[in-house]
Amino acid sequence: MAADLGELLVPYMPTIRVPRTGDRVYKSECAFSFDSPESEGGLYVCMNTFLGFGREHVERHYRKTGQSVYMHLKRHVKEKATGAAAGAIPRRRNGKVFLDLELNRDFNGEDYEYEDEAKLVIFPDHFEIPLPNIEELPALVTIACDAVLNAPSAYKKQELESWEEEIQVSRHARSLRQLDNGVRIPPSGWKCQKCEMRENLWLNLTDGAVLCGKWFFDGSGGNGHALDHFKETKYPLAVKMETITPDGADVYSFEEEEAVLDPHISEHLSHFGIDMLQMQKKTENGHHTDNSSRPRVSEWEVIQESGMKLKAVFGSGYTGVKNLGNSCYLGTVIQVLFSIPDFQRMYVGNLQRIFDYSPLDPSQDFATQMAKLGHGLLSGQYSKPPMKSELIEQVMKEENKVSHWHQQKGVSPRMLKALVSRGHPEFSSNRQQDAHEFFQHIVNLVERNSAGSENPSDVFRFLVEERVQCCQTRRVRYTQRVDYCIQLPAPIEAATNREELVAYETKRREAEENTQAPPEPVTARIPFTACLQAFTEPENVPNFWSSALQAKSAGVKTSRFSSFPEYLVLQIKKFTFGVDWVPKKIDLAIDVPDFLDLSRLRATGLQTSEEELPDLLPPIVLPEDTTDNSMGSIDSPEIDEAAVMQLAEMGFPLEACRKAVYYTGNMGPEMAFNWIIAHMEEPDFAEPLALPSMMDPGPYTSDSPTGATPLANSPPEESISILTSMGFPRTHSIQALKATNNNLERALDWIFIHPEQEESDALSDTADTQTNDNAFSNGNNTHSDATLSPDRDASGPRVKDGPGRYELFAFISHMGSSTMSGHYVCHIKKEGRWVIYNDHKVCLSERPPKDLGYIYFYHRLSSS
Repeated sequence: MAADLGELLVPYMPTIRVPRTGDRVYKSECAFSFDSPESEGGLYVCMNTFLGFGREHVERHYRKTGQSVYMHLKRHVKEKATGAAAGAIPRRRNGKVFLDLELNRDFNGEDYEYEDEAKLVIFPDHFEIPLPNIEELPALVTIACDAVLNAPSAYKKQELESWEEEIQVSRHARSLRQLDNGVRIPPSGWKCQKCEMRENLWLNLTDGAVLCGKWFFDGSGGNGHALDHFKETKYPLAVKMETITPDGADVYSFEEEEAVLDPHISEHLSHFGIDMLQMQKKTENGHHTDNSSRPRVSEWEVIQESGMKLKAVFGSGYTGVKNLGNSCYLGTVIQVLFSIPDFQRMYVGNLQRIFDYSPLDPSQDFATQMAKLGHGLLSGQYSKPPMKSELIEQVMKEENKVSHWHQQKGVSPRMLKALVSRGHPEFSSNRQQDAHEFFQHIVNLVERNSAGSENPSDVFRFLVEERVQCCQTRRVRYTQRVDYCIQLPAPIEAATNREELVAYETKRREAEENTQAPPEPVTARIPFTACLQAFTEPENVPNFWSSALQAKSAGVKTSRFSSFPEYLVLQIKKFTFGVDWVPKKIDLAIDVPDFLDLSRLRATGLQTSEEELPDLLPPIVLPEDTTDNSMGSIDSPEIDEAAVMQLAEMGFPLEACRKAVYYTGNMGPEMAFNWIIAHMEEPDFAEPLALPSMMDPGPYTSDSPTGATPLANSPPEESISILTSMGFPRTHSIQALKATNNNLERALDWIFIHPEQEESDALSDTADTQTNDNAFSNGNNTHSDATLSPDRDASGPRVKDGPGRYELFAFISHMGSSTMSGHYVCHIKKEGRWVIYNDHKVCLSERPPKDLGYIYFYHRLSSS
């Protein structure tokens, strides 16, 4: 028999591999579905790629790759026989067959036991070889099977062993003396205490001095004042300011002359008022832990509808998403996206086509993983109601007194999360994140992966008209930008219970001064109309440069809708940064309406009584050491360093922050932050700001031919795809990129300023071109219910314009005092009833807390 098996496997031996260091073995979940070894058909692991496949999908992989040998894993779960000893360890057959499997954790070890089995299966004849079978299998096959069975989870975070071996714990860390000198480090505005350096700054962990570095650690520039300070004081440890995150920080020992580890970095930073690491320590062991010493009990109960007899619902569209530990921000956003028909049609409607054309490693394909998760949520396959006998048994055991929620297991988004968070400093961590930031991130990924095909994120895209007016000359400039979400301010001064808030603040300060327990918090109740009014009111433009005066002046900006999206996303600006660097939430409630009419906020464009600002750039400053004044390169422009540092402290690369502030015209950190979110996936995101030379056309050139560009080569295909996915013609996108040195942000500006002449002529009979020269101006046009196709204005981004009347259909709520902790749930209106999605639990909502939402989703109403 041994000889027979050996001969049988000989043709396949070249395709059987032993997992090497770095190989990921997907033995807990199918790449195309949520089948696992616990599923009826078990899981098939390819012995060459180590990808896992359910019974429905393994044939596809065999046909595509020709790989014939798979390991079939099956776990049999059954309830213990009556009278089994309570607390007994679940029985396993074949020993540690499924070591490190991450499967269903809902089983109670006292009530269930399981048996595992493994076998090799050879396709296409499905010849099976039970395992273990050491005597009969060739040595290579035995070693490979053993390695697969004992491989760690594919999702376990890789340890950076080489880095940890290189950097040692400082001998000063444990006994470091810190002076009680009252120093508190603010979250922004740092500079060297001995010079004006704002980069490469180091915080001395003994006395809190902030000084510039020089040659040590990363070789970046500086005047060496941190090292001079050590020579004077002998205070040994310093931390680099820009590297402080909840995961740690870069620490340097002057005395040991090398980078070191400080196991007590959290306490050492907290001494100077930097508490982000302390907060992370409190939340890392539980995904619902709040950093506040007083739990926000009422908020948690109201949003989760605790204490109510909620009825669980099952079937298509009522499948929950498992919480992987601080991943509820992802689950809520995904639930809302797949309640939108465009996302359902794109990923679930095209499921077979996406799967058939997926790459050899489908776990790394965005469309495949979106289709997989969408199908899991909408098919109803993973949300089946319990059998009547099971319900009776549960009632008898009194295991589920309220809602039978534990019957719902949900689907795990682990594979999608690993893919979409790869390389992202925040989403790749296990920390809680901002759901709004993740929404922007996932929309950006949808945009990038929809080039040349249907783009479901078109439903969110709209144009915002920004009107900036010079206060001295009264002249104006109109610009437009693409956006996907409206951020509404929450003006506390407009609260209807302002007297109550003032009284609470007085009591809170008194309690703080007298070291007494703080009073019960008071929720600010703000009318939605006040939020909308605050959004539409003029705001000051800091460091505004007036082209009419050729100098800085006071400027004000107002925003209006140039187009209305099919699905409107509203974010309530509930969070602000505290002095301890932690984003804190303002406790407020807003009476958000079910129906919303924004028609009065449609942009009107340049009016006949208005005069435009000249189309001029600020004066160019040339470097002093230029060798050729006529051909010198442009020096760095004036950039709002305070805004740069405010962004850098969030963990973004410093050069990226400088570019963000520059390309948004010094219009504040909020605008720059939106630029960062939109561009953080670009290859040159963290590269230094590179301005074009005097010879470059730039985005504001005169009427010189577009083709007269110093770039003879074609722009990167990825950049072209990004612009075409937004609805711009390919030829026009290439022209814009060539004219702007392949800079995406400037290319977008260039397209707005240089609409395609041919398209403009073709549209002259149907478009209102009297208000201004902007191709996207809607003027006072009347819009029908039909969405505008890209052909109506081929030179602009693809928007689905229509009436500005909406109905609320979903909202995401946050519980906790910071985006870095707490929990998210979402409510979605389906079939005329509100449903609450709380991780894997899905129930009919009794009292949807619409006034406590964080992100609101509206769909457009017809005019009938």
